[in-house]
Amino acid sequence: MTADTGPAGAAAPAALLLDLNGVLYDDDGVVEGAVETVAEARRRGLAIRFVTNTATRHHDSLRGELLAMGFQVEDGELFTAPLAALGWLRRQGRRPFCLVHEAIAPLYAPLGGARPDCVLLGDARDQLSYANLNRALELLLEGAPLIGIGMNRRFREGGRWLLDAGAFIRALEYGAGCTALVMGKPSPDFYRELVQSLGVPAGQCLMVGDDVEADVAAAVACGLQAALVQTGKYRPSDQPLLPPGAGLIRDVSALSELLGW
Repeated sequence: MTADTGPAGAAAPAALLLDLNGVLYDDDGVVEGAVETVAEARRRGLAIRFVTNTATRHHDSLRGELLAMGFQVEDGELFTAPLAALGWLRRQGRRPFCLVHEAIAPLYAPLGGARPDCVLLGDARDQLSYANLNRALELLLEGAPLIGIGMNRRFREGGRWLLDAGAFIRALEYGAGCTALVMGKPSPDFYRELVQSLGVPAGQCLMVGDDVEADVAAAVACGLQAALVQTGKYRPSDQPLLPPGAGLIRDVSALSELLGW
């Protein structure tokens, strides 16, 4: 793909995967044309997934916010990293030591036990204290696996750049000499589960995001189509990092031009 043109030789997408913050909305509110673009994709029969690594909001809260903004969100269309992590923990029968935001902590409370056997780390904000990180380190050195909710480097909030969970996951990996299992973008496991939830071939899924690494390059590496928007966390220095075949559009409303609608 190139800016505002259709993908050369790529199949027309049957599914549209949309990052949230920075793509559909930002600190100033809903991105102009975003609601209409999603509605048009739905009218054209594309399957929709709202995809996010956000680990500071419960999925019910996120859905309510999207609905209030004017987006139609059907059951099962919101695909979050915290929910992907919850599914893995349940399947494995794990008891996590949780370094997660208070908004999603209730998701994992039923899994707790007297003796944690893994570490779950997300965007825990002030819970990522030196003491808590060292407790996590002790468990990892005893052989407990490290589970990450997303692997993003940074994010924007309130007009500021903030460290995301990936920075703290890397610190624990380095300290413990281990490798985290990441349950959010850019993990291939996350994208595989996402595609499986759609029942559509990966090559017919179009991922749209504002993170050139986690949203675009990772999706392309997993066989998806992808486009980078020039909103949210986008910076001009991201352009050389675009993988071959990935699109670059000014904002999500430009999908109509990219796909020839």
